[in-house]
Amino acid sequence: MLGLDKHASAEDIKKAYRSLAVKYHPDRNPGDKESERKFKEAAEAYDVLGDPEKKQRYDQFGSAGLKGTYRPHQYEDVHDIFSAFSDIFGGGAGGGMFEDFFGGGRGGRRGPERGASLRCEIHLSLEECASGVQKTVTLRRQESCDTCHGSGAKPGTGARTCPTCGGAGAVQQMQGPFRIQTTCPRCHGAGKTIDSPCTSCGGTGHVAGRREISINIPAGIEERSQLRVAGEGDAGEPGAPRGDLYCLILVKEHSFFERHGDDLLIRVPITFSQAALGGESDVPTIDGKPTSVKIPAGTQSGQILRLRGQGMPSVHGHGRGHLLVQVYVETPTRMTGEQTRLMRELAKTEEKDMGPERRSFLDKVERYLRERE
Repeated sequence: MLGLDKHASAEDIKKAYRSLAVKYHPDRNPGDKESERKFKEAAEAYDVLGDPEKKQRYDQFGSAGLKGTYRPHQYEDVHDIFSAFSDIFGGGAGGGMFEDFFGGGRGGRRGPERGASLRCEIHLSLEECASGVQKTVTLRRQESCDTCHGSGAKPGTGARTCPTCGGAGAVQQMQGPFRIQTTCPRCHGAGKTIDSPCTSCGGTGHVAGRREISINIPAGIEERSQLRVAGEGDAGEPGAPRGDLYCLILVKEHSFFERHGDDLLIRVPITFSQAALGGESDVPTIDGKPTSVKIPAGTQSGQILRLRGQGMPSVHGHGRGHLLVQVYVETPTRMTGEQTRLMRELAKTEEKDMGPERRSFLDKVERYLRERE
């Protein structure tokens, strides 16, 4: 029945039985007597092959080897089968993987559902991320109906116990020898029905509305962070809470700063003389107060200088990051006559007193060209 040879492993047998149980389950084949028979036969086959001792006798002697030592189990319905094989279906009589067929562990009744969660986007400047800010967002969401106060029933009336399921939210029916439990088609699992629906909301208990929500943005929040605001989503069913609101943070590009975690990077041009002789340069900070960075003599273009504690605050309250100042030497494109004369004098001295990196580079070039000859 399971389509396996005698060398099949225990895991192979389990997989084969799972596959057949899904294929021939009566709920997937309503009214099909042949599927019901095969579903039951698959359970009986697994009862033998799933037991190592029984399987060994069967492999050696066939069905004759089971006579006198094994009495086939008489399964009455699906619950009986799942109780016997709960180890492979992940739970008790509900059957784990087939929980939907029997209404799960809640007796089929889902109870009042909480409202749906909503999402929005909040656009911030980098300065707002650094300082923290309060933002107001306008939402379109489902509100509890003022006329019926969310009950869905016309004022002066109310809901009554569903006559189809008796308030259970689920109904049972027989499919051949099996008892199948499904969600009640009349109350859809609520257990109650409304005979006189509210005219304002059509019996749903909800109406569309607009709502302004103030949201506190913590200092140090990062791009694409998501803030959860509990209880600010759609209204739920009577007796159930509202959903939540999830806010996606998007940060506008800054004209000066790039963010790297809690550090900020800024690129600052300096002159050749500043790089060679050293000096100072004023730089802006995210707080809006300028500060000065010291440029050591001999600074190279692209070098990064660090200003501690001048970056972004940590959203977790762990101090502040650093301001990373990346300097680059700006080559003049137009010079006065005096500047040109001085640069020519400098060039003469550079040939005599060459820097170590340039000397190393020229030596490598010379060796390379010799090797190519």
